[in-house]
Amino acid sequence: MLNYNTLHCLPSSAELPDSDDTPVDNELQILIPNLLLAILVNIWQKRDDWFFGINMGVYYAGSKPAIVPDAFLSLGVERFVGENGRSSYVLWEEDGIPPILALEIVSQTYNYEYEQKKLDYAELGILYYVIYAPTRLRRKRQRLEVYRLVNGEYILQPGDKIWMPEVGLGIGREQGTYQGRTREWLYWYDENGNRYSTQEEELQALLARLQARGIDPNTL
Repeated sequence: MLNYNTLHCLPSSAELPDSDDTPVDNELQILIPNLLLAILVNIWQKRDDWFFGINMGVYYAGSKPAIVPDAFLSLGVERFVGENGRSSYVLWEEDGIPPILALEIVSQTYNYEYEQKKLDYAELGILYYVIYAPTRLRRKRQRLEVYRLVNGEYILQPGDKIWMPEVGLGIGREQGTYQGRTREWLYWYDENGNRYSTQEEELQALLARLQARGIDPNTL
């Protein structure tokens, strides 16, 4: 009897489209995920078992088109793949590991973040689904909603800062400054609700401490 491996019949990431070519509605859809990634790089700099994708196709079945979250986080996978990195996140190339978290940022054009995408991500088995509306709210919706998958159904988690033990991080919203822009952003938090800083914030804090001691940073 021949040993038949279905993986041999599935396309590779190099053969698959790397996005759905849908342009973002505003720059916050790029800035918010990039801020989260920058903080992850800072706090998980000694880890290489995670990957954070931004506007990247996630392929989970050879016969279905990719799902393209605004951002997603996977654990237990290689952070860097090849010299050029991933063009798409393909489950059959990632030992079948789905993302543990998906993020959708509600833009001016509504893309069914609260309905169809919840069904899609539940089918994929994504444990946490995060929806953030930075510029507008729909009726009866919170600005930040974090759902946890329980028995195949997403359950809204209470609170403004949600601790996710399986991720080892919390997520929440707070006023801050990123790339010179002061507004509300999404941030990662520790188990005690303390916000993780960006590298820029840590540098600014260091400079302030030096100046308070009468030390000129330019002399170091």
